[in-house]
Amino acid sequence: MAFGTQDADDEVMNEINMTPLVDVMLVLLIIFIITVPVMKHAVNIDLPRATNQPQDSKPETIRLSVDAAGQYYWNEAPLAEADLALQLQAAAGKQPQPELHIRGDKAVRYERVALAMAAAQQAGLRKIGFITEPVH
Repeated sequence: MAFGTQDADDEVMNEINMTPLVDVMLVLLIIFIITVPVMKHAVNIDLPRATNQPQDSKPETIRLSVDAAGQYYWNEAPLAEADLALQLQAAAGKQPQPELHIRGDKAVRYERVALAMAAAQQAGLRKIGFITEPVH
């Protein structure tokens, strides 16, 4: 060991080590190669437009009543059996389609209510309900 002399191992490196820089660049290149095709292959679709406004148009409600004698009533107005199918077809053609509420007297024959239901179905009404009174 001589004082004042430097060994070859103790020399200061004045060059940048390029190996880590090349590794980082290769990793970034692979990431870009994978992500660029994913971003370019998007499916073009025409999305519908929607608003957050509540729908104010409530469908009309039709009350079809059948009394104990089998007489039909369209919104409390007497209706002949021959005119029932015509009224139901006219109602089925409205937009939005009205709801049909059937009120049958408990003394009426079920056949009269069933005829009204069949006529409503043939006319194309999709929303049919029954009105009953709660048991006290």
